[in-house]
Amino acid sequence: MAPMGIRLSPLGVAVFCLLGVGVIYHLYAGVISSRLAAFRQTRKVDLRDLLAVSVEAAVLGGIEVKKVRDENGLKEKSKGKTREGANELLTMGDLQSHRKMFNLIRNTFPEITVNSEEHDNMVDKAATWSQDIPADILDKIKAGKDVPAESITVWIDPLDATQEYTENLVKYVTTMVCVAVDGKPIIGVIHQPFTGFTAWAFVGQGSNMHPRSSYSVSPPKVIVSRSHSGEVKSYIHDAFGNNTSITEAGGAGYKVLSLLEMPSSDTESIDQADAYVHITFIKKWDICAGAALLNALGGHMTTLKGEDIDYSGAPLNKGGLVASVNVDHKAIVERLPNWDPEKH
Repeated sequence: MAPMGIRLSPLGVAVFCLLGVGVIYHLYAGVISSRLAAFRQTRKVDLRDLLAVSVEAAVLGGIEVKKVRDENGLKEKSKGKTREGANELLTMGDLQSHRKMFNLIRNTFPEITVNSEEHDNMVDKAATWSQDIPADILDKIKAGKDVPAESITVWIDPLDATQEYTENLVKYVTTMVCVAVDGKPIIGVIHQPFTGFTAWAFVGQGSNMHPRSSYSVSPPKVIVSRSHSGEVKSYIHDAFGNNTSITEAGGAGYKVLSLLEMPSSDTESIDQADAYVHITFIKKWDICAGAALLNALGGHMTTLKGEDIDYSGAPLNKGGLVASVNVDHKAIVERLPNWDPEKH
């Protein structure tokens, strides 16, 4: 008797093959997916390059800011009101600067998170880094400061002190870039478009700035926002006494520079202060660059309660701030009255 053979129908063969392909696909898809994930996790950014790009972005943005102001082409309009009732203005200077700064950084480092005060859909693929690293950065910062791309958040303020910009009080105006790594401000750039001066710092590596030779805390000279000075003046007097010197100024970037030693050519245009205090909500793109500069020089920028500010996630800092350098920061914080910015 002849042995019986097993015959498979064409349909059975097809099903068997499909099942085999499916098993192989799932096996290899898992391997490929894990390898892609590993690749994504290993993408690195050299922070010296990112510092150089940040300086270039701030300078190019500043050129736009100055050009619009010089040509009186502001075309200002309101973005709405702040919680304190102040008018938030938007000008062509803000937009043109944003386009230069945002596109330059995004085109150079497409894998990192970039947050800007302004929002605009114009894509400029021609905005590319010149590959130039300024001489003072080359002198002070070595290459190879690599960190994972996903750990980086960049904060851009294309035009700080827009209100003062519209009033032609241009000494307060800056463009700013900050690089935070795992929420900590590491690189700060503050550029003054109308003087051409650029302050930069890389925490733990170097800076072109220095603290001033003398500061005071008994009482300190305090610099505050001119947009809601009434409440903050009372707050400062409660903390340090009625004889405390208080300077009203525009722009968070300007206020940080007032704490530092400026080049002799710019000294007259910058007020000098021992501490910077802000008692209401403030956005992270306003303060991150200043925080990095102060941290690099041994200073501090904290909430009014002395807490560190996380420069990742949502853009709003709700804890107010106090900033200082070369003084006992803790002693200043301890003299501040209890204050809840969320209730004011």
